[in-house]
Amino acid sequence: MQIKHQKESIKAGLIESFPLTVSIVATAFSFGILATQANLSVIEAVGMSVLIFSGSVQFITVAMLAAGAGFASILLTSLLFNMRNVLYGVGIGAGLVPAKKWRWLLYHGISDETFVLCSARFKKYGPDPLYFSAVIASFYVTLNVFVLLGALVGNQFDPQKWGLDLAFPITFAALLAPSLKDYPTIATVVAGVMIAFSLEYFWPGNQFTIILTGVLAPFVGLYLHKGAGES
Repeated sequence: MQIKHQKESIKAGLIESFPLTVSIVATAFSFGILATQANLSVIEAVGMSVLIFSGSVQFITVAMLAAGAGFASILLTSLLFNMRNVLYGVGIGAGLVPAKKWRWLLYHGISDETFVLCSARFKKYGPDPLYFSAVIASFYVTLNVFVLLGALVGNQFDPQKWGLDLAFPITFAALLAPSLKDYPTIATVVAGVMIAFSLEYFWPGNQFTIILTGVLAPFVGLYLHKGAGES
């Protein structure tokens, strides 16, 4: 019975992660190309993907390297942008408890996509590290294989010509849409849009728009959520 349950968890993880895996193909391929165009070697591009495993941070790092940013600013920006993964870890940590000593390894696979899929799974079926592992394996293998292919293609392919640069924001939009069910969440999105447009209007081309928007917009939702709870 236990073996059957384990097989079902792995199968469910692979099946439910497949739609997002398809989008990761385009994102990873684009990153591999852009990384080599920013003068990173194939080994550096793939190494970044293997060690960081965060599409947003990888794209930000490459963009900042291409702009001539220093190591300290890249490191600080990456840390700030990836702080949400700490909250993700807290949110789904209970679902990984049965993994015991292997939990630290699984935490490396936490991302926006894995959090959305696995938090829904844990709420419905309880702790399930095998499901989490299957989702991570699907994303991790796909990401690194197609980063390698993109890096090998390098300057011979233009991702914008084929619309692959849209894969990353479309993936995030797909993840966000199902959560737009309550007023605080919708208000957070609206606040984020207003802050981003305002910063870009008054301070065009600055590299802190994404960071400031990500830090400030959630406070709107938290304030409204707290007010709803008190009432």
